[in-house]
Amino acid sequence: MNPTIELLKKHRSIRKFTAQPIPPALLNELFLAAQSAATSSFLQGTTIVRVKSSETRALIAESAGNQGYVKSAAEFLVMCADLKRAGNYCIKNGFAFEGQYTEQFIIATVDVALLAQNLVIAAESEGLGICYIGGIRNDPQRVTELLDLPLGVYPVFGLCLGYPDQDPEIKPRLPLSVIVKEETYNERGNEEDVRVYDEQIEEYYKQRLGGGHGITWSQQVSKLLGEKSRPHMRDYLKNQGFKFQ
Repeated sequence: MNPTIELLKKHRSIRKFTAQPIPPALLNELFLAAQSAATSSFLQGTTIVRVKSSETRALIAESAGNQGYVKSAAEFLVMCADLKRAGNYCIKNGFAFEGQYTEQFIIATVDVALLAQNLVIAAESEGLGICYIGGIRNDPQRVTELLDLPLGVYPVFGLCLGYPDQDPEIKPRLPLSVIVKEETYNERGNEEDVRVYDEQIEEYYKQRLGGGHGITWSQQVSKLLGEKSRPHMRDYLKNQGFKFQ
């Protein structure tokens, strides 16, 4: 099998890292690889903030739910959607800046995700481990103030990078029959396929937690979607300059 495909299929989140630093030359290459990701309309709407201050990392880790690996990873990056940089050139080139539209917000956010995943794949190919940190959106205003983010920029997620100090199992994904549909959207066969998958995930969590009760995928996502989820985000984004026109 193609080694790139095998690498992608072996992805795990790493939450325990060694103290080994990432060589600057390698980190630079990872950033260059990340930059080569596809970008809608050549916007290149991502800014990476490399957080080196242990004090700042500790405050972000606290906001993110006390995730200690934010502090212990060799590198902690905050991946930001950025319409300000390109917007500066609207004014310089005689255009009215119309970067308040929902479509432009989507473009910048997708740009961040694509660039970050390129970075992740490049990092894993060099033996590094990663962990995405969506928890920075628990208190995005605090992160914004800590990193001095201007209007038109918001933190989408954090990213821990470092050399792994653990070897977790690969978490099984949904069957392709549930994910890939032919011609039109449909849910045929999903119920039975998800039932079998639930049993697999329940066993995975039992093994991961060393026995006891596991939780199924359907139970997990029901809890996720059945509760309020960061209701502050809409007002935060509007205050940060994203008006969703």
